[in-house]
Amino acid sequence: MTITQNKDMADKKRKIICFSDFDGTIFLQDTGHILFDTHGCGPSKRALLDAQISSGERSFREVSEEMWGSLNVPFDDGFKVMEETLEIDPDFRAFHEYCVKENIPFNVISAGLKPVLRKVLETFLGKEQAGKIDIVANEAQINADGSEWKPVWRHDNELGHDKALSVQEARADAELECEDGTIPLIVFIGDGVSDLCAAREADVLFARRGLRLEEYCIEHKISYLPFDTFADVQLKVQKIKEEDQRKTGGKGKPERFNPRANIWRRVSSQKAIPRYMALTPSREEKMFLWPNQFSDYKPKTIHGNITT
Repeated sequence: MTITQNKDMADKKRKIICFSDFDGTIFLQDTGHILFDTHGCGPSKRALLDAQISSGERSFREVSEEMWGSLNVPFDDGFKVMEETLEIDPDFRAFHEYCVKENIPFNVISAGLKPVLRKVLETFLGKEQAGKIDIVANEAQINADGSEWKPVWRHDNELGHDKALSVQEARADAELECEDGTIPLIVFIGDGVSDLCAAREADVLFARRGLRLEEYCIEHKISYLPFDTFADVQLKVQKIKEEDQRKTGGKGKPERFNPRANIWRRVSSQKAIPRYMALTPSREEKMFLWPNQFSDYKPKTIHGNITT
């Protein structure tokens, strides 16, 4: 091997891409819940609607449209209560700065509304740092007077946003950029049931300690790394990065390659899906795991008025 070849191996760095949920992960509270409780349907009605999702009575998309539709507040005015109420993970800013320094693309992936998430990030991080975060979420149509908030869904299924598909698209784009066939390492960071479909696409999965995503991973023996703050994530990502460089030289498959993530859609045939779904206890979890099996979105008529 020539000196040049040795240098090329030493200089080769694997592309790492981070995806993170927003509500409950980067921020400890749910942005939508704060808006709905203060300027919309109210906490009691919201709890009832959340229960309808959990029971499978109504779809996530259908209930979300009712919740967002209950808002009656101008866009900027709605952020006053969020600025007072929201808590950002104490180590998130430092972790994102680490990602920028290490050339690790950091993406927010959410079932929420992109304009809301962007405004929150700009409020807490400043426009310059927030501008370095890509947001993969639903768009929105919001009247100037705040009388109508309407989600514009990314995908035509019962979730409105198939997070797994979004991660797959990012992985495919990253692989195209790697001319030598090197496969990027996908990291996902989350906390809840709505993260299940994206979590399965990751090579490395971080689950916030003590919340539903961790519980699900334990119940179903899914490999994951627990975290309390993003300082834990940063420490472990750095170790994984160093491990991969040492063992693979940044070439080929990652040391922590998840073959299931890369062939999931192919092996998940119509024959295999019913068996796996039968082992999944709640319809809510089935919906988030297999959004393509709930793809026939048929909106129902909402009867009665929303009360606060």
